[in-house]
Amino acid sequence: MSDRRIPDIRRRSHKTIKRREFLAASAAVAGLTGFGVRPSFAQAAEPTYKPEEGASLRLLRWTPFVKGDEDAWLANTAKFTEATGVQVRVDKESWEDIRPKAAVAANVGSGPDMVMCWFDDAHQYPDKLVDMTELANYLGGKYGGWYDGVKGYASKGDKFIAMPLTAIGNAICYRDSHMKAAGFSEFPKDTAGFLELCKAMKAKGTPAGFPHGKAVGDGNNYAHWLLWSHGGKMVDESGKVTINSPETIAAINYAKQLYETFIPGTESWLDINNNRAFLAGQVSLTANGVSLYYASKKDEALAELSKDIRTTNFPVGPVGQSVELHQTSSLLLFSHTQYPEAAKAYIKFMMEADQMNAWIQGSSAYCCQPLKAFANNPIWTSDPIHAPYAKASETLRPNGYAGPLGYASAGVMADYVLVDMFASAVTGQATPEDAAIEAERRANRYYRV
Repeated sequence: MSDRRIPDIRRRSHKTIKRREFLAASAAVAGLTGFGVRPSFAQAAEPTYKPEEGASLRLLRWTPFVKGDEDAWLANTAKFTEATGVQVRVDKESWEDIRPKAAVAANVGSGPDMVMCWFDDAHQYPDKLVDMTELANYLGGKYGGWYDGVKGYASKGDKFIAMPLTAIGNAICYRDSHMKAAGFSEFPKDTAGFLELCKAMKAKGTPAGFPHGKAVGDGNNYAHWLLWSHGGKMVDESGKVTINSPETIAAINYAKQLYETFIPGTESWLDINNNRAFLAGQVSLTANGVSLYYASKKDEALAELSKDIRTTNFPVGPVGQSVELHQTSSLLLFSHTQYPEAAKAYIKFMMEADQMNAWIQGSSAYCCQPLKAFANNPIWTSDPIHAPYAKASETLRPNGYAGPLGYASAGVMADYVLVDMFASAVTGQATPEDAAIEAERRANRYYRV
């Protein structure tokens, strides 16, 4: 999946921005009201960052599943380069490779200046990161405030250890005609009905499939929904490990029943596999970002399938409320950078309204805004398929629930403790009780440090 080519952002056409204008004020307010963005009157003073002489930067980001995301990001980067003269090299790696590469860079003190990280990875090495509090407070004051979920992943107490960037919404994607052929006129709202739908669709030869492999996005989203929808949680409010509970056993037993309706092999699926299976017609129901829909739209051979796709939020379980994780990414700025002022100037530029709105639109509802003022971006109402993804930043529950985010929650997530618990039980490698005991043992390795 990794594409190591370095894009030549200098060759892209864009509107010229004078360097002195950029240094005086990185982003103008003009034109923001067209997106419903109005500057807050109670905002922090605007910080100014003057790039160091001869500065150049390197950003490592995850491989995009929507090409428009990458195109918009690179176009915005090109604007920054023309405004400042600072070259920005943008590398990309597969989703699964971002976490270990970021950790290596943090620990050895060299490598990319910035990384688009996952979830609470910043909490694994906060002492290796540049304080982003000044810039984050300015942006939050100007653009209506940060959503709590994305803010939590990037902050520690009152300090921002990273810059909140986006939530990548995860929703149920299904074939409408196949659901109806299975005897359902509408998608079930609860977990009991959802199980019956999956059974009926398997009987019709149009099965479901959700990843039980180490998929950093889809695997974690599914596992956390299974647990939370049944009232289970990894830890309590104090950070005490509580995964070995009756609620967890109920979630595992439900997962075992669902797994029996799946296409074979989902225990080895990574983030790309459910996309491929759905587009190949091997499954008719899965969960994914909106990228699945757009992948079908760009292939003429999949025109019929594309028209048949519907999206909805995950069903509500015994807990009685919607509980979803959603993939979350923050921008890390490592303290080993030689050009911290240039890096802060770049991050500020990319987060301002002109660039952020262009990126959200280019991403076609794949990347949800971290700042509340951008919720009025017209992309969210341009297609009914986008609806379940529109409030990802607002509704997400952090993976460390119900305890505090920190080293322990980040370690448990990176070690796939929850994903492995469900995988071992649904495949019969462990009983539900033994799987929960093992998850408890592994989680305590982090929470008892």
